[in-house]
Amino acid sequence: MTATPHPLVHLLNRTSLVVQILIGLIAGIVLALFLPQTALSISFLGTVFVSALKAVAPVLVFVLVAASIANHQRGQQTHIRPILRLYLLGTFSAALIAVLASFAFPSSLTLVSNGAELAPPGGIDEVLKTLLLNLVDNPVNALLKGNFIGILAWAVGLGLALRHAAPGSKQMLADLSAGVTAIVKLVIRLAPLGIFGLVAATLAESGIGALLDYLHLLLVLVGCMLLVALVVNPLIVFCKIRRNPYPLVLTCLRESGLTAFFTRSSAANIPVNLQLCQRLGLHEETYSVSIPLGATINMAGAAITISVLTLAAVHTLGIAVDLPSALLLSLLASVSACGASGVAGGSLLLIPLACSLFGIPNEVAMQVVAVGFIIGIVQDSAETALNSSTDVLFTAAACLAEDRLAAPLTEPAR
Repeated sequence: MTATPHPLVHLLNRTSLVVQILIGLIAGIVLALFLPQTALSISFLGTVFVSALKAVAPVLVFVLVAASIANHQRGQQTHIRPILRLYLLGTFSAALIAVLASFAFPSSLTLVSNGAELAPPGGIDEVLKTLLLNLVDNPVNALLKGNFIGILAWAVGLGLALRHAAPGSKQMLADLSAGVTAIVKLVIRLAPLGIFGLVAATLAESGIGALLDYLHLLLVLVGCMLLVALVVNPLIVFCKIRRNPYPLVLTCLRESGLTAFFTRSSAANIPVNLQLCQRLGLHEETYSVSIPLGATINMAGAAITISVLTLAAVHTLGIAVDLPSALLLSLLASVSACGASGVAGGSLLLIPLACSLFGIPNEVAMQVVAVGFIIGIVQDSAETALNSSTDVLFTAAACLAEDRLAAPLTEPAR
């Protein structure tokens, strides 16, 4: 005899996760406005949720990629190359949009007296060197530190080595992947509670007073990100799939961008994106590699942040910028953004690198970084939402284009 589920469990199963997250969002805002001390006391809910995502993501990526490659059948197609091209095109387009917007709506900064005591990279060669060193990192250290470039490298190597293993070994790896995926699903089900804690604590701590002084700068930043998310990316996807891109765009923004907005970490959102790709019916051999790779190199939001804040500093200091320098900044911001870490505030440390292009001293550039941290409550959230949702968007676009699916896009099954 089958046990009857508890009414609350039955209600949760019938209610979509997005609706539950929205309820948690609204509840967090209400609690922060009326009971700020209580809101601060439940901040641990958000901390636990983000920590759980960050803990499970490296193991999930390693096992899933290794299992997918080991069990890959000859004749099955993967679409990594077109996805990489979309990642690069999207990031450069975002940087170019940010440069144009900064010229059209120049921002001025009130530079703070003390810059953040952090060590930015010394040049683009240092960024690329760091990426290369991450590629050959110790596998245990890569798992511990969440170094997804290193995790991908070792997972691909292990998967290729096990291509000719006994069927039992391949099945064990597949079962392990299914087990870790089940754990991930459980963690994601806790998203409404996590979002509730994150929103309540953030609003209770920061409020909006600190952001009003930088309202113009925030409008330029967020405006660029919305333009890329709702106009530029759909245009790129339309050119790829030759059909209305907005059902897919809005699904990615709602189901990936919403959680990324509050976790503020592309790495923490990897499990969410992998689950979304599965519900969209994409190829596991493709998305198991493209999603963690995108969390590292697909950084349209980071390119916007670097470009806008750099040109705000340039405008504040009265430095003239010609068209070739602006185009060079777009290229530099795109390449630098690929080296931004997939954690909160990772793109800000690359601003001094872009400022050096215009001869701005490091002391002043670090003051710009400090301004970035002040507005980070909005800037970094919007940036991560754009970065992470675009990972799924471009992966889906490449898969749909290559397969030439005739069926209309539908929303993922609940």
